[in-house]
Amino acid sequence: MSTVTVSPKFQVVIPQAIREALHITAGEKMRVLSFQNRIEFIPLRPIKEMRGFLRGMDTHIEREEDRL
Repeated sequence: MSTVTVSPKFQVVIPQAIREALHITAGEKMRVLSFQNRIEFIPLRPIKEMRGFLRGMDTHIEREEDRL
C-alpha cells in the first residue's frame, strides 16, 4: 500500500506503480468521488476503449416462470 502527502495546494501524486498498473497518463481526466469517508479517483476512458470489456461475463439470470 502506498502513502501520499497532500500538498499545500491540496494536490497529490499518484504513485508510479498505480499509474503503470492502470495505464494513467499525464493530462488524463478523472472522476473524483467521496464515498464512505474516502476519496476515489476513477479514470475517464473513451467509449471506444470500453468496447468488449464485459466479454465473457455470465449473463444467465434465473427467472421465475411467470417472468419469462
